[in-house]
Amino acid sequence: MCTRYSLTKNKELISKRFGVSSPESWKARYNVASGQTMPVITNRRADELSFFSWGLIPNWSLDESAGNNLINAKAENILSKAPFKQAIKSQRCLILSDGYFEWKRIGKNKVPYRITLSNDEIFAFAGIWDYWENSKGEIINSFAIITTTANKLLSEINDRMPVILTPENEKKWLSDKLTDQEILSFLQPYDTEKMSYYQAHKVVNSSEYDYPECIQVAPKIYPGESFSLFE
Repeated sequence: MCTRYSLTKNKELISKRFGVSSPESWKARYNVASGQTMPVITNRRADELSFFSWGLIPNWSLDESAGNNLINAKAENILSKAPFKQAIKSQRCLILSDGYFEWKRIGKNKVPYRITLSNDEIFAFAGIWDYWENSKGEIINSFAIITTTANKLLSEINDRMPVILTPENEKKWLSDKLTDQEILSFLQPYDTEKMSYYQAHKVVNSSEYDYPECIQVAPKIYPGESFSLFE
């Protein structure tokens, strides 16, 4: 699963890394949640950023609520499952990020962890996108993040992880000439040696909180809490 992520790098770094122009009004995002609009690079416009809503709304959907349940797409059935099998063939995208969050149950609590590349650089999730037209003739563009089985490092937290593309594979992912086998070859767990994680501050638990504290390392003791050796 991938239910929250971040994109905190400045627009100059994003532009340089992906070779695209960034909007003047760019704002860092520390706690991205479903339904929110985020930058992607699509196979239709590979030289610029597009801003789509997170949560795939297939073009044949009766209403936009379908996107609430389609923030992720499993690599294992993406070529055969109805919401995704059309988009994966011809509507692929890069979803820009510099980290994502997972929650691990420890006792009675769910503890948030932030997962990044070891070098803390920006990267791209493999994604798919679609467009949907409402009754007013307005077009809503949306995307989903593709997930796969977790690598050895991250399996300690969750059995799934988003597909992270290597820089060498990003342009290939946007190619219009990929076969089914070539598509599946990209949908593998990322190299364990190139990833890391840490316990994140609990403010990230609220999807409405989008401030720098979300990506800070959790303190051993939060203000106002007590610590006991016998707990």
